[in-house]
Amino acid sequence: MDVAGRVAIVTGGGGGIGGALAHALVEADAKVVVTDLDAASAESVAGALGEAAVAIAGDASSDDHIDAAVRLAESTYGPVDLYFANAGIGRGGGLDTDEAMWDLALDVNLRSHIRAARRLVPEWVERGGGYFVSTASAAGLLTQIGNAPYSVTKHAAVGFAEWLNITHGDDGVRVSCLCPMGVDTKLLRPDDDSATADQKLMQRAVETAGEVLTPGAVAAIVLEAVADERFLILPHAEVLDMYRQKGADYDRWLRGMRRYQRSLQGR
Repeated sequence: MDVAGRVAIVTGGGGGIGGALAHALVEADAKVVVTDLDAASAESVAGALGEAAVAIAGDASSDDHIDAAVRLAESTYGPVDLYFANAGIGRGGGLDTDEAMWDLALDVNLRSHIRAARRLVPEWVERGGGYFVSTASAAGLLTQIGNAPYSVTKHAAVGFAEWLNITHGDDGVRVSCLCPMGVDTKLLRPDDDSATADQKLMQRAVETAGEVLTPGAVAAIVLEAVADERFLILPHAEVLDMYRQKGADYDRWLRGMRRYQRSLQGR
C-alpha cells in the first residue's frame, strides 16, 4: 500500500513508536489521527504535524474511544484506510501479578486490537481494502524474561494478527505485525525510578539481547513493510534466527533461556 493520501489512526501516538509513526506517515503525505491516553502528549505530536494530524485522548481499549477516533478521522479527512494498533503497556511481573494488572495488560495489549478490528474490518471488507498494523513484540514470538503479562499478551497479539490475516486477507484487508526487540521508549526505560525487580530484570534482558533502536528507525521500517504488504515486521533481523532456533529444538531453547535468565540475575 502507498500511504500517500491515506487516512490513518495511530494509538499510543503521544510518543515512542506511535509518535514516530505519526511523523513518518505525515512525511509520506498521509493524514493522521493521533490517539493517546495522555492528552497533552497526543496534542503535542499532532500539533507539530500541522493540518495533516489531529489528536484525541482516550483509552485505546475502549469501544467508545475507538469509535470516536474513527468518527474524528472521517469528519476531518475521510474514511480510515490504516489502523496502527500501537498502544501497549509493559507493567507486570511474575506469579505475584494481581488480577487487575492482568486485566489491564489483556485490555491494552490484546483486546484493543480485537475491538478496533471489530469496528473497522467489516467496513474495509465492504470497501475492498484496508490495513491493520499490530504492534506486538519479539516477546510475542519468543518470550519476555521478568514479565509474564507482557509475554502472554504479546503472544496473543501475534496470534490475533495471524488470524486476521488468514481470515480476511482474501477480502482485501492487509495485516502486518510488528515484533521489535529493544526500542528506546518509556516502556523500556521509564522516566521515574519506580521499577520493580522484575521490571529491571526485563529491561536488562532486552538491552543485552541486541541493539536498542530509536523509534524513528522502527517507524521507517514499518512503512517499508506496509509498502511491501509484508506480514511480519522484524526491525531486529536476528529475531528470525532466534525464532527458528526456538522452533527447531524447543527444549534446547528453553534450557538456553533459563541459563540466560540466571546470568541476568547474577546466578
